[in-house]
Amino acid sequence: MRLTDASVAIRPRTAWEAIDLGVLLARRHAGLLMLSWAAVTLPLFILLTALLWQYPTAVALLFWWLKPAWERLPLHILSRSLFGDVPTLKEALRALPRLLKPQLIASLTWRRLSPTRSFDLPVLQLEGLGGEARSKRLTVLGQRHAGGATWLTVLGVHLEMLLWMGVAALIWLLVPQQVEIQLDWDSLVEASSGNWLWLEHLSNLIYALVLVFWEPIYVACGFTLYLNRRTDLEAWDIELTFHRLRQRLVGSAYALLLACAVLTLALPAGEAMADEPVGTCPVPFDDPIGPDAERLLHQPLTSKAAHEGIAKLLDTAPFENRETVTRWRFGDKEKAEEPSEEDIEDFADLLDKLSKLGDWWRKLNLLALVFEVLLWALLILAIALLLWRYREWLETFVGRLGLPQRRVREMPSQLFGLEVAPESLPDDVAGEAERLWAEQPREALGLLYRALLSRLLHDFRLPLKGSHTEGEVLRLVERLQRDELSRFSLVLTRHWQNLAYGHRLPPDNLKRGLCEGWRRLFSQGAAT
Repeated sequence: MRLTDASVAIRPRTAWEAIDLGVLLARRHAGLLMLSWAAVTLPLFILLTALLWQYPTAVALLFWWLKPAWERLPLHILSRSLFGDVPTLKEALRALPRLLKPQLIASLTWRRLSPTRSFDLPVLQLEGLGGEARSKRLTVLGQRHAGGATWLTVLGVHLEMLLWMGVAALIWLLVPQQVEIQLDWDSLVEASSGNWLWLEHLSNLIYALVLVFWEPIYVACGFTLYLNRRTDLEAWDIELTFHRLRQRLVGSAYALLLACAVLTLALPAGEAMADEPVGTCPVPFDDPIGPDAERLLHQPLTSKAAHEGIAKLLDTAPFENRETVTRWRFGDKEKAEEPSEEDIEDFADLLDKLSKLGDWWRKLNLLALVFEVLLWALLILAIALLLWRYREWLETFVGRLGLPQRRVREMPSQLFGLEVAPESLPDDVAGEAERLWAEQPREALGLLYRALLSRLLHDFRLPLKGSHTEGEVLRLVERLQRDELSRFSLVLTRHWQNLAYGHRLPPDNLKRGLCEGWRRLFSQGAAT
């Protein structure tokens, strides 16, 4: 990939500008994109229709579900065309089996309903990432444009439905009036009887043709969002600027070298240049008349003429762009015309026809039920994700509510290299610390600190880990909202750090304060 060969301007854009660029890129290669999509999907649609003629709804659902598999072909064409290597239709179709192999099952199962599908596809297909590497890469890329990709999918769904209904309405409007009058409405609305299955298959065909137009645009917009995010992260625009600057400096260096050579040959040898000053215009300080001299007063261009010329120039493009905009507006209210009897009869006839269509429209209840189930599933999934995200917070504070809780993880026996198991501590921690303080202050302070960690871990149920630092432990203690415990933990931790890392002994008057504070906090056993 050579950025200098790119057929579009590489620069940082907003998400919506990147989507506009995707539309332009798809329009540039519209013929190849639409032809390749039709060559792959329409034969599949015809095959599904022939096999499942009695189940048109299943045909539409299965064809819609397989869209992520065919979206890899437009991305292959766009990624090559962006850098000047436009493939032919034969080359693109020949590459399709190779493009379908990587992670096809994942794309059609748990990733199928991803709203950022078009934005995530280049990571899989162009970067060849999978598993944890793919997740980390998507996390970095999605920090800015994931919202734009989601809105692209939401708007794409609505646009597909609008185009499908628009084409169907257009076909209906093109039906001659004589044929419309001769239609048997009673048999037409009874589509469930099987006599009008072709009508549902015609609706499926309209949807397949709509995808021929829309899907390449959708893939192109997701691809340009991906390119724009990589431009931000990897500074592609700065790299191109330095490349152009280097080319310009190299060309200027050759011209400057040639000019120096010519000047060297043209200069006279052996004689110094004349010392006479060049020019006859005196500087303002040496001119006795100064600004009143004729050379400044008697000029063909006066200040008034210059002012008028500047004003005229500023009144034209590109400084002044004037345009006339025409908009609709409500006129004067007029008295509404009373409907005629013929209009009333036509309206009643239309209502009668629509009532006959009720049996056919009831089939949409199944689709509404499917969407309702999906919405409830998304709500339950969102609640589960919130509970999982704040599981440590819930584990910390559920004990304060007096609710029964079950230990779901094994307590660590060591933290920071210190034994924190309750059986490794003496019964009277404060008395043992007072006994060791005179001769072994390090062991006394270490006993108090690891006893504090043990109490926080087993009595207060703090989710302490071996990867936590002393500062993180203090922040967890602050969440308990116990002021005395927080002050005691802060003093003990600071003196323990000074002794463990700085080898500074604690003052003698600290012994009494720490031991008495320990007895006040933990003489009654576990905190409630």
